[in-house]
Amino acid sequence: MDFKPEFSRPILVDTIPTRGVDMEIEASAAECAALAERFGIVKVTDFKAKAHLRALAGGTLFKVDGHIRAVVEQTCVVTLEPVEQVVDESFMITFGTAAESDTLELDLSMDDDDPPEPLTDGAIDLGEVVAEHLALALDPFPRKADAQLPEIKEDAPIKEEKVSPFAALAAFKQKNS
Repeated sequence: MDFKPEFSRPILVDTIPTRGVDMEIEASAAECAALAERFGIVKVTDFKAKAHLRALAGGTLFKVDGHIRAVVEQTCVVTLEPVEQVVDESFMITFGTAAESDTLELDLSMDDDDPPEPLTDGAIDLGEVVAEHLALALDPFPRKADAQLPEIKEDAPIKEEKVSPFAALAAFKQKNS
């Protein structure tokens, strides 16, 4: 099963000039609705992104520096009421050709940049890149500012009655007699 992105804006890397290119993209209302469904949230509105794409390392690596802005509505984890969040985040990601990605030795540490993502059919899907970064920026536990959990009052201690396993057998025997 092939995944078809809801917000697809493929950019062929062969068309990226050596000085780089600046791009602005915006999701339509239908694309925003599809993204909200994909992310399991109430809605996405006003989803825009700016990005600068440029070639590195003789045209085998491509760097995307971008910024996303969106307004999302999620469900409060306490009250189940709608909560609005403004996502305003920058990101950076590197892509590499299949040969470049395969020949890199990976010696990862927490301080290093991520290894390059593979190109798909010689293109970077800028729409999918910004959609993924929007998903990463979502609050995993959205909560209204004044939302509080209800207080649990302890009126009286709960008595736990211990039932003997033989009591159940006695009841069963009495029922069958």
